[in-house]
Amino acid sequence: MRITILDDYFDTLRTLPSFRKLDGHEVTVWNDHQPDVDTLVERLHDTEALVLFRERTQIPGELLDRLPNLELISLRSVFPHVDVDACTRNGVLLCSNLHAEASYAAAELTWALIMASARQIPQQTASLRAGRWQMGVGKSLRGRTIGIYGYGRIGKVIADYAKAFGMDVWWWSSDEGRQRAALAGETLAPDRATFFAESDVVSVHVRLKPATYGLITLADLQKMRPDALFVNTSRAGLVAPGALAQALQTGRPGFATADVFETEPATNPDDPLISHPNFLGTPHIGYITEDELEEIFSETYDQILAYIAGNPINMINPEALDQRTK
Repeated sequence: MRITILDDYFDTLRTLPSFRKLDGHEVTVWNDHQPDVDTLVERLHDTEALVLFRERTQIPGELLDRLPNLELISLRSVFPHVDVDACTRNGVLLCSNLHAEASYAAAELTWALIMASARQIPQQTASLRAGRWQMGVGKSLRGRTIGIYGYGRIGKVIADYAKAFGMDVWWWSSDEGRQRAALAGETLAPDRATFFAESDVVSVHVRLKPATYGLITLADLQKMRPDALFVNTSRAGLVAPGALAQALQTGRPGFATADVFETEPATNPDDPLISHPNFLGTPHIGYITEDELEEIFSETYDQILAYIAGNPINMINPEALDQRTK
């Protein structure tokens, strides 16, 4: 089968054991990011199975309509960047495991950003390198309250980390999520406003889907205290456009850290969020570890092999199979 992998920036996937699963197939790996539809059509014209590196490349209908040989798109996790209706219309099966284990790599990065923000690690390091020794006074986490928005797999891991560091944990989520948290004996904030106003740290762990776009509003952020920290390692679209930069300008919250951005790759150093002195950012590396990529792409390749064997798994739009046989 002719298989194409997009956006493997550092050509990492070839070096992982799971890549051997594709032995015997014609595999093309692209290491750059190419958003231009015409260029993608040229690159993917003969592709039968497309492997996506999470959400790095948008797959719109105008692209899918011009790929007559494409049969399968394989990835893991959510797919807001893929036009599922256009996939079905063109007989392209979309396979994605939405029930994978929690991303410990993403949880570990989240905690690293929380600690780095609390202890001013980037600023202190810069001060040391500049020969100025200490530049300020950080905060301890023990005894403070972390509010976790989203009662899911990664949020639960963050809660375990926080408890290990002596923090108090409370939750906010959808109605269904709060019900599950309450049944598990977790502490819920009395209401949404109090959750934002009284948390020392707010960390968001929610899947991005149509119902959750703009879930966190400017009003929510501005309820946070001037000494509070807002954390987003999930998806930038969960926060209303421009709201985080605007909130930082008003000083509520006082500090923010994120691994995700409204436009990615985010390469403008003058962006009002990235350049804000009270913001700590990383370039969407939450899941970028060798261990995590091995797990993700092993499952992604398994979906291709299952399709080739005639027993597709993790199908999002099984009706596409009927469309292709018409």
